[in-house]
Amino acid sequence: MLRRILFTSITALVSVYCYGQKIASFEVSFAKGTMGLDIPVSTDLDKVTYVSDTLLTLFEISGKTKNEIPFQVEQGNPRRLHWIVTTGTSSPEKHLYELHKGKARDQSLAKALAKDGALTIHKGNKNLLQYWYKTVYPPKGVDTAYKRSGFIHPLWAPRGQVLTRIQPRDHYHHYGIWNPWTHVAFEGDTIDFWNINSKQGTVRFADFVSVENGAVFSEFRAIHDHIVFRKGGGEKIAMKELQSVRVYPPGGNQDFFIVDFDIRLNCAGESPVKLLEYRYAGLGWRTTEKWDNKNSMVLTSEGKTRKDADGSKARWCIVQGQIDDDYAGVIMMSFPSNYNFPEPLRIWPENQYGRGDMFANFCPTKDMDWLLQPRQVYLLKYRFLVYNGKVEKEKAESAWNYFAYPPNVTVKLN
Repeated sequence: MLRRILFTSITALVSVYCYGQKIASFEVSFAKGTMGLDIPVSTDLDKVTYVSDTLLTLFEISGKTKNEIPFQVEQGNPRRLHWIVTTGTSSPEKHLYELHKGKARDQSLAKALAKDGALTIHKGNKNLLQYWYKTVYPPKGVDTAYKRSGFIHPLWAPRGQVLTRIQPRDHYHHYGIWNPWTHVAFEGDTIDFWNINSKQGTVRFADFVSVENGAVFSEFRAIHDHIVFRKGGGEKIAMKELQSVRVYPPGGNQDFFIVDFDIRLNCAGESPVKLLEYRYAGLGWRTTEKWDNKNSMVLTSEGKTRKDADGSKARWCIVQGQIDDDYAGVIMMSFPSNYNFPEPLRIWPENQYGRGDMFANFCPTKDMDWLLQPRQVYLLKYRFLVYNGKVEKEKAESAWNYFAYPPNVTVKLN
């Protein structure tokens, strides 16, 4: 009997030594199919523990096995604990985790590196996304009114292909992934922040609020000024935009990664801003020049294709195609709380410029105005799932479902 007690005590001590004191258990359940996706989850850490995040370790529990996994703590009030659930293909699914007190091993970090006017997010030697905070000028001989800052290019596919394009000859004002507004009523004038060659206004990077690197995601938060060029000379900021871009790099599945956009708009002063109805405005993506109407395709949540997607409303939109000797694409997703959800789409027609160049845009003001009042904040949220290979509608639907309705994390304190 004494031997059994001693054995049990030693086993417990070894367990504590190996894993540290258990603080809590987490259960993440998926009622619907997950299609093998890697899904970000989070929970309120301050409701679990006030232990410093530098003294925590997270394990995934599989039977009697505990595997240490990467996690990241988002500082704030409250702090949030983030990690990635690598799912299977069964339905329903349940995943178990334990949070322990103890220093985690060194974890591979996603990093944002600033150099030569651009912030590049990468993991290891794999570039994922580049954000330009310096002003980029058009090619020599083109009107410098086309200059612009505060945009994303390139967006790379997981295997390295470039999925964006800037300053094409047909539209020098197209800048990869960017977020201007086309017809804006401000102080008695109608301003075009999209067609910057009109010289009515532009959008400029103003400053970084923060840049965060971690084991689960890398994120930057940048302020963009929407600037009006006064007819008599001078400038005035009409609207401020706080754009947060969070990148979850490839993990267990190396063929895709996630980019989340949070776009917060507010009036810069006491004057309201009305975003007027127009056929394109907001978050736009000028795709790679390697796509045309013969090697690429569009499919929306409502079953629309390149032939009839333009002007339709959608929760998500697949844009994908052949690129070099591979295949790649993006599932563009809109969040349910976005203005005018499900959002109207602007999709270029199949015969664009004869060859069918591709442009895709979620445009909440395509069929209605949007009035922004002073001292109010207006939020738009989008997710891009960037991948190699081909994606079918079932996977897009699952990806959108877990973006719009993140899985619940059940917490049991030890």
